[in-house]
Amino acid sequence: MTWLGSTVLNFFFKPTVNIVRTRYHAEKTRLIRRYGYEEKLWSGGLLPRTGARRLPIPEYRPSFAWTERKALFGQNDYIDIMGSGDLHPVKTLYTVPSWIRGVSGNEYQILLRKRKMWANTGSRQTRPTKWKDMEKRLSFLYRKLNRKTKTGPSPD
Repeated sequence: MTWLGSTVLNFFFKPTVNIVRTRYHAEKTRLIRRYGYEEKLWSGGLLPRTGARRLPIPEYRPSFAWTERKALFGQNDYIDIMGSGDLHPVKTLYTVPSWIRGVSGNEYQILLRKRKMWANTGSRQTRPTKWKDMEKRLSFLYRKLNRKTKTGPSPD
């Protein structure tokens, strides 16, 4: 019987909820968005011109063709063909890091060479983040090459 009493109490003392709703479409007010925003880009078709004032054109300055970089471009290209043969073209790569100079291999082989050359320089202590990233990349490439590289037939 207690349930009867609780349902009667809930029926008489229940708070009423009024839902405000507009009756007609004309009574709705439009919500204003981005109030106060001014568009800085022109979106009204062709660009407006004033007519009297012309746009400034930059002065033409031809580039100097005999700068050191342009004049010496490709000077070592045929050193092995036309030279005496005592200088290898790899030795002319002055600006390339030593672990990349003359390497023909994939990324894993280049990183192995880099780690071998950096191991005795103390770069583990001076640049620990770079060393950690290099080790992480090496481990990823090692796993990838071992999983994805096909090996030849096994000798039976």
